[in-house]
Amino acid sequence: MKVTKDMLISDLLEKKPEAAQILIQHGMGCLGCPSAQFESIEQAALVHGMDVEKLLEDLNK
Repeated sequence: MKVTKDMLISDLLEKKPEAAQILIQHGMGCLGCPSAQFESIEQAALVHGMDVEKLLEDLNK
């Protein structure tokens, strides 16, 4: 499964639960918050000041 920036965080975690550790390592610690259910990976990366391309690279390894 290829992870894309428009994928919802909730969908990512449902399909690839091991992605939670990668998101946390990048500084996204609020995976259980209500916003995480409706935010795309790109939106969450922007809110947390992350490099979305680097995050996607790590999620797709």
